[in-house]
Amino acid sequence: MSRTVELRVEGMTCASCAARVEAALGRVEGVEQAKVNLLAERATVRFDEEKVTPELLREAVERVGYSVGPDRDLDGETDEAEEEVHGGSGARHRSPLVRLCVAAAFSTPALVMAMVPSLQFSGWELASAVLTAPVVWWAGWEFHSNAIRRLLHRTVNMDTLVSVGTATAWSWSAMVLVSGTEGHVYFETGAVIVTVVLLGRLLEDRAKRRAGDALRSLARLTVKSVTLEDGTVVPAERLEVGDRFRVRPGERIAVDGVVVDGAAAVDASVMTGEPVPVAVAVGDEVLGGTLAVEGTLLVEATRVGTATTLSRIRRLVTEAQASTAPIQRLADRVSAVFVPTVIAIALVTFGGWMVAGHRVDEALTAATAVLVIACPCALGLATPTAITVGVGRGAAAGILIRGGEVLEAARDVTTVVFDKTGTLTEGRMRFAAIHTVTGEDPETVLTLAGAVESVSEHPIARAVEEEARSVIDPLPRVEDFRSFPGRGAAGVVDGREVVVGARTLFESIPPELDLAARQEAAEGRTPLFVGWEGTAKATLSVEDRIRPSAAAAVMALHAMGLRVMMLSGDNHRTAQAVAGQIGIDEVVAEVLPEGKVEVIRHLREEGAKVAMVGDGVNDAPALASANLGIAMASGTDIADAASDITLLSEDLLAVPDAIRLSRATYRTIVSNLFWAFFYNVAAIPLAASGRLDPMIAAATMSLSSVFVVGNSLRLRRWKSLRTSQTTPSSEATRTSTAAPTKSTEEVTTGVP
Repeated sequence: MSRTVELRVEGMTCASCAARVEAALGRVEGVEQAKVNLLAERATVRFDEEKVTPELLREAVERVGYSVGPDRDLDGETDEAEEEVHGGSGARHRSPLVRLCVAAAFSTPALVMAMVPSLQFSGWELASAVLTAPVVWWAGWEFHSNAIRRLLHRTVNMDTLVSVGTATAWSWSAMVLVSGTEGHVYFETGAVIVTVVLLGRLLEDRAKRRAGDALRSLARLTVKSVTLEDGTVVPAERLEVGDRFRVRPGERIAVDGVVVDGAAAVDASVMTGEPVPVAVAVGDEVLGGTLAVEGTLLVEATRVGTATTLSRIRRLVTEAQASTAPIQRLADRVSAVFVPTVIAIALVTFGGWMVAGHRVDEALTAATAVLVIACPCALGLATPTAITVGVGRGAAAGILIRGGEVLEAARDVTTVVFDKTGTLTEGRMRFAAIHTVTGEDPETVLTLAGAVESVSEHPIARAVEEEARSVIDPLPRVEDFRSFPGRGAAGVVDGREVVVGARTLFESIPPELDLAARQEAAEGRTPLFVGWEGTAKATLSVEDRIRPSAAAAVMALHAMGLRVMMLSGDNHRTAQAVAGQIGIDEVVAEVLPEGKVEVIRHLREEGAKVAMVGDGVNDAPALASANLGIAMASGTDIADAASDITLLSEDLLAVPDAIRLSRATYRTIVSNLFWAFFYNVAAIPLAASGRLDPMIAAATMSLSSVFVVGNSLRLRRWKSLRTSQTTPSSEATRTSTAAPTKSTEEVTTGVP
């Protein structure tokens, strides 16, 4: 049996560290998959419980020189310590700040003395040595200790580069000072490098914490206590399915449930991205974490603990943020050999300067600049920061992106295919009309059809059953029920085999029924026939509402240069009527579920990159067969939808939003990797040629990492096509009291 745990890995400082830990975990027999996120300092590992234990995983990490904190079981509760997941505690950040302040206080006067000749009094070199020693050997001890640990495990990382560079500069200067030989001293160089790198790490760490704001915002939606129906206040974690609790205005709903009393406006923007509160009343489902802004509710819990929609979303976001995009593989391969290569280049640089007749101190300066400028931090942060911010921003807008691979798939999409029922339409069919042949009683025919459809789960069947029950309840008993997927159903009612469904199920269709069915289809309704003994006796029609945002979503996709198609099991007339109202030109109608997969396969064979949009589990085969699967899923099937992107919003503008956000995140990854590579490729030759001072190199190296994280944080400002979108941080704490509003337009149409 597979199990997934998340290990907190301490001591990773660059991409090569992450690659080394990932490789070590992957070598453990029984590990099925290991992903290491440098940004979050986490390793997510899926393994066979019969072969591997968490202790074996810890040992594997420790063998390559890193330490492991407490693990979290992702198959269980994920609510604990979210503040630690992407940033750690306040104490963790105070220590670097103290070291930075000490380093700056002591290195500044040393730098001023070295740069201003008029301040170089007799014995200033000794004063500089005294001032810089605490900086290099105390404030910078983290670099040296990490480098020593790496050396003991026969590995190197960016701390090795900083340690060798600063220790060499200071030690060389001390040797010159003690021996009294001629030569320039570089005490200030080592001290300033330590100071600048510490500053860069502090800025980088704070920026990385902002990258994880969305996940922490989701964590803050957890309700700590709840008031039960009898007025008792208990911890929310003690709620069980079936318990009833009250929600007052301004309070968050603790868990998923059903309203059993009261009415209110519920703000679900933190989960769906939809800015307008929705009116709920008795019988409506509500989600944990959403906010009651008006009215009081009595809610019966239906999903608690890790089964709630909020817990599932947080788990999916955590897993997605830990993923890597395929484009990162190149960076990982480079990082694996980068540090040893840089050390070799530094040695060659030193030797080259010596052979060219330069002084030892000049050769040492150039070699130190090479060591410091080449730290591959930016390379390791390029992908995870962008994925973390992009996935988090998507979650705040009700768009769940399931990993780095999805970002690349979304970039290439050329064709968007919509399922009709439940996707372009609301999927809530209602009875419209009945036409019978002469001599047949409409109520009797409706009763027989309703009895057969009462056994079916199809939305059309539900509409017919509800109308029949309004005539007679209970309905007659059905025997020998048979279902014909995509076409209809049959069953024996009162000794008569009744067939309900498409015209292909009947041998004979009377002309008047055929005409009535065509008229209903032309008006956008869905006709179906009812009959027995091979002959249709009546035609029923049902209708569904097109989602108000459907036309705007199709227009947005066309504006993006995408081809838009619609698949439907409905007849051609009805399907064309729906497509015409929302601006879709290409329609494939009367297609069975397996036929949808065939259509997508054919499109892909033609060279199209297909995004399939369906309603969650029902369209799983089609979603899985597309290049990019986008599911409009309810809270009950979020974790089960066979999709790459899951939309929590019923607003179809979320579809172009999902593709836009995925593309924006991918562009950010590409730009991050470009600048990380460009920076190293351009800077190393400059350092080796002596045109880059080691102190400037340290500043440039640190700023490159801050730039990559800052560039990723720009995704926080991404704007949805849906109106009044807010930022992730504000969504978590918003307490809007706006009243619910109805949609400006409701278009009715037939839809299967």
